[in-house]
Amino acid sequence: MSTVPKTYLTAADYLRLERAAEGKSEFYRGEMFAMAGASREHNLMVGNLVTSLNLQLRDRDCQVYPSDMRVKVSPTGLYTYPDVSVACENPEFEDNQGDTLLNPQVLVEILSDSTEAYDRGPKFEQYRQLASLHDYLLIAQDRFHVEHFELQSSGSWLLREYKLPTDVVHLASVNCRIPLSDIYLKVTFPVSEQV
Repeated sequence: MSTVPKTYLTAADYLRLERAAEGKSEFYRGEMFAMAGASREHNLMVGNLVTSLNLQLRDRDCQVYPSDMRVKVSPTGLYTYPDVSVACENPEFEDNQGDTLLNPQVLVEILSDSTEAYDRGPKFEQYRQLASLHDYLLIAQDRFHVEHFELQSSGSWLLREYKLPTDVVHLASVNCRIPLSDIYLKVTFPVSEQV
């Protein structure tokens, strides 16, 4: 039995196709992976985060990007779309198109059932290869729960968890404070089933 060999794309092929596409796809090791749409809660949370960060960074040399900004993890070749990215002082882009960020300081992923394992594991493993990255947030959609991974001077990552609406996440690398009540503004949690 013979199998049809897989066709692998180059990064240049991917960027050409992606820039012309209606939807978004990630790219890794020669393959494109279509991305699914996001829930209402997911979109509200991204908007809330972008608003909060933009207000705090408006007078500083920082730029906040929602999920349409592609990020390249240059050491591994992954092209992906974090839910929120922040770059300060001379954001670097792959080319003159300005649509592929190379040096984010902060990355945020809103967790869903289909992406949680990937965002926690293989994706974070790759993100850690970015020399510019100092803060990584994983945010639950179904309850107040934010996990903040912060790069320490030793090179290790410190995890802080926040679970109350009154908790405040401090992103020291960009000197921003984000209350969970702001992140989850207008978000409705699913009603848990009582047994």
